[in-house]
Amino acid sequence: MISDILNLIQSRQSTRLPYDLNHRVAAEDLHQILEAGRWAPTAHNMQNFEVVAVDDPKILETIRSLHYPPSLAFIRENYPQLSFSEEELQQKKVGVLGTMFPPSWRNPEVTPDPMEGARPTPPAPLMLFLLYDPSRRAPASEGDFLGIISLGGMVENMWLMAQSLGIAFHIMSTFGSGPAEEDIKKLLNIPVGLKIVFAIRLGYPAVPSGKTLRVRREVEDFSHHNHYGDKGIV
Repeated sequence: MISDILNLIQSRQSTRLPYDLNHRVAAEDLHQILEAGRWAPTAHNMQNFEVVAVDDPKILETIRSLHYPPSLAFIRENYPQLSFSEEELQQKKVGVLGTMFPPSWRNPEVTPDPMEGARPTPPAPLMLFLLYDPSRRAPASEGDFLGIISLGGMVENMWLMAQSLGIAFHIMSTFGSGPAEEDIKKLLNIPVGLKIVFAIRLGYPAVPSGKTLRVRREVEDFSHHNHYGDKGIV
């Protein structure tokens, strides 16, 4: 049913809570999630991705013990995207609530302290590390722009399948660059030529998840009819 697909898309969200380590993701469910990713459209059918699934408790514990401060560039560029009340966020319809971040990240007059955001990875019984080979790209795709879009489609497929199975999903960009990426590549024996896109936590929340405000622009806010600026397509 079309309505079921739309409901699935609308209910999808990041679940940043700790996950129950005793409630493991079944092998058949993981296979379904990866199968969904396998059938994502990719530019020139390059399928330029690899996935490392980690469920070894010792390795996961090592990963949880790693924590790195976000870059100052992230903190500074993040500030303009913040809303400082739910009312403001509902009016803007884009960005995130400032209360998600430490106090020093919310005041442009204060020198931000990156260590305030250097927290361990929340527990999860399963993590996926999405990799790609930057030396392989779709033809005539400068910077592999089309390949990056393809990775997004592949992850969305996996996310929606996880959502349909009742499995929480949380993307972590922490491991996609710098010392964090280097440490994970050594830990998981990832070849030097491959790049970590990000990590994904999968599992079942250990505590009830509270209601969070989710906002999106309305269709009429971003759609144009025949010419840019002409509204009324729907």
